[in-house]
Amino acid sequence: MADSVKMTCLECGAVNRVPVAKLGAGPKCGTCGVRMNDGKVRALDPATLAKAAKMDQTPLLVDFWAPWCGPCRAMAPAFSQAAQSLAPGARFAKINTEDHPKVSQKNNIRGIPALILYQNGREVARQAGAMPAHAIEAFVKSNAKMPD
Repeated sequence: MADSVKMTCLECGAVNRVPVAKLGAGPKCGTCGVRMNDGKVRALDPATLAKAAKMDQTPLLVDFWAPWCGPCRAMAPAFSQAAQSLAPGARFAKINTEDHPKVSQKNNIRGIPALILYQNGREVARQAGAMPAHAIEAFVKSNAKMPD
């Protein structure tokens, strides 16, 4: 992996270049000051999702969900737990498909919850259905290049 990686701030959408050696030190967005990879799951809008999917060099796992979906709600704590476990090497986000219905069509989502893993400007893997935390972690580790 390079000496630095591009990461899109999931709060303001600014693209930041972060030294790989500093990923574990809690880097902050140069524009809004939010911690970039603190292990929290961030809610996305379609524009930020598109930018992060295209620009981010670190693994970004996105949960496509809806508030009426029982399995989505049941998986939420496991998703948060996996986010904490894999930070700072991977980031986790979610997008509400009910609030943003076109995002499902654009990403070819056929059922929810659906997880899509992005890295280096492309989709690297996807998984449909609710999973426990350890399976989410294994999915990311087996499909992404994690920073050292």
